[in-house]
Amino acid sequence: MAELDSLQDAIVVDDVIEGLRKWVEMETPSRDAEAVNGLMDIVAAEATAAGLTVERYPGRDGFGDALRLETRPDENGPRLLVVTHMDTVHPHGTLEDLPFRREGDRLYGPGIYDMKGGAYLALEAVRALAKTGRASKLPLTILVMADEEAGSPVGRDLIEAEAARAAAALVVEPAREGGRIVTARNGAARYRLSAVGKPAHSGSRHQDGASAIREIAAKTVGLEAMTDYGKGLTVNVGVVEAGTAVNVIPARAEAEIDIRMPDLETADAIEARMAALTAEIPGVTLTVSGGLNRPPMERTPAVSALFELAQELAADIGFELDTVPRTGGGSDGNFTAALGVPTLDGLGVDGAGAHTLEEHLLVSSIKPRCALLAGLFETVGPEMLP
Repeated sequence: MAELDSLQDAIVVDDVIEGLRKWVEMETPSRDAEAVNGLMDIVAAEATAAGLTVERYPGRDGFGDALRLETRPDENGPRLLVVTHMDTVHPHGTLEDLPFRREGDRLYGPGIYDMKGGAYLALEAVRALAKTGRASKLPLTILVMADEEAGSPVGRDLIEAEAARAAAALVVEPAREGGRIVTARNGAARYRLSAVGKPAHSGSRHQDGASAIREIAAKTVGLEAMTDYGKGLTVNVGVVEAGTAVNVIPARAEAEIDIRMPDLETADAIEARMAALTAEIPGVTLTVSGGLNRPPMERTPAVSALFELAQELAADIGFELDTVPRTGGGSDGNFTAALGVPTLDGLGVDGAGAHTLEEHLLVSSIKPRCALLAGLFETVGPEMLP
């Protein structure tokens, strides 16, 4: 289609790379609010220059600020919500081992794939529409979050508030291998088990002790046995802290558990099982805390309709768009989907190596993925959804 060709012509890949360089070379670990806010200053300035209104929400609990960027802010009615984040999992100093650089079709840098690349494309898509004298069908709200990699403990309220007035949500998390997008995600729960036993000398008074480590070990075996790959249920006891000395029966032990599940029915069953856990080692008490922090994102008929629209736009641009059946990772799209908002995820750049020192995007994906976003902005309206 000529309209989509003109959108692609408005996207200058070299300019995108240079703009993205500035974002990527500012390291933004989730729990460094000052670093994240430094990048938010730049994003806010660039959004203002692109004609978006900017509202800033102060962070708290050690997390940075969030931004709400809008077109047509005074327009009533449903909006199209776009969700991004600026925080990364990479600690300060990662640029030394993963410098911003281009090697053929690969553009490397910490957070470039997850998800500064996708966030930049969302802003570039707004600019591309403006350059061609066009506009989104619905007014846009772009949320730029600061704590997604930490589970969105602060940002969730803002995301859900904006979802309440959204006709649909587009999440520019990175594409899966081969450029596939995401139409379903597992939910995620986090739990902490705290066991308190009784200390004793491990040689002379072993019989007087009650081992907190033994309790946590027993629970680890039972919980991890719940993993069922066929159902999409995984349980990982990822952190255990316990003990004081090798010759002391451990009086304290704690474990942190990550559980991913495919649907709300399974989430309810997990919650009931965790609530029912009790100590099985005599003399030990057990406390369970935590719960579901990202509800499952399920593919509904409205999500399927959005995906089919995206497929048609991609075909007009010149590439084939597919979706993964379901992914185990969570995103802020879990929150919008759980509120019944049709949500497409994984609309960001193609690439690989998220959270590693091989993180990169594919330069060849920049123009078509940005054009797809602009096409969705221009096309998605309530009448598109069943």
